[in-house]
Amino acid sequence: MDWLSWFKPWELSPLLVAVFLASAWLFVRGQRVHKISRTRQVFFWLGWVMLYLSMHTMLDYYAERMFFIHRIQHLVLHHLGPLIIMAAYPGSVMRAGLPLSWRVRLNRFNQTLAGRTLISILTNPIIVPTLFVFLVVIWLIPSVQFYSMLDWRLYRLMNWSVVITGFMYWNLILDRRPNPPAAMTPGGRVISPIVTMAPQMVAGAVIAFTESDLYPLFDLCGRAIAMTPQTDQMIGGLTMWIPAAMTEVIGLLVALRTLMRLSAKGRWGVPKPRVLKPEG
Repeated sequence: MDWLSWFKPWELSPLLVAVFLASAWLFVRGQRVHKISRTRQVFFWLGWVMLYLSMHTMLDYYAERMFFIHRIQHLVLHHLGPLIIMAAYPGSVMRAGLPLSWRVRLNRFNQTLAGRTLISILTNPIIVPTLFVFLVVIWLIPSVQFYSMLDWRLYRLMNWSVVITGFMYWNLILDRRPNPPAAMTPGGRVISPIVTMAPQMVAGAVIAFTESDLYPLFDLCGRAIAMTPQTDQMIGGLTMWIPAAMTEVIGLLVALRTLMRLSAKGRWGVPKPRVLKPEG
């Protein structure tokens, strides 16, 4: 296969292309308003490229026909890609990239009940970490995995769901602000990766050390690389067990650094005003 052929989409998705082009357009426009460091620019584009290559190239073909490549794909979609992009803190930059009329409408919507409710759900410190773990584990149930790999609609839902929850989660963990205005406390940002890491490591270990073939679908579709089901499954489980866990450790260390910085400045959060009781 010619090397350029690797960059051709296995299944063309106009919606996915539109999303990537829109995000790039907003970031480039926003940079003209908010001058950001070269490091943040590198983080954004590195994560952006990683997500695109994982979702819209021939890698997708191999992810549908090798379990371990499928797990590597989800490692990028759920962990590495969103983590690296959110390390660029692109939110304010991309908002600045919106046309003025759109920004006004967005601000008005955020002040409505529907807007405040949506924001509270997308930044909820309980809901978001739960979804982050749930939408990894649920797709690994053999029966769910079977149908999601055969039905293109479920397959795209699976990939979009892990990407979106990845952004939601790392948005909370990498927040550098005290609480409030941050949705999660500095201590919670340190503890959360430990909590979310554990079930993923257990699931990866179970998959890696199970001798029976949990996912016969890959034999049914024809494995793209000559490999026994047990070896394919073991490498896939180890990918979920070790590299995914190490990615969460990186997020934990960033959150720990934020906690130490805020603690040194005495900015854990805004103290609640004291209510003075009347004398007598």
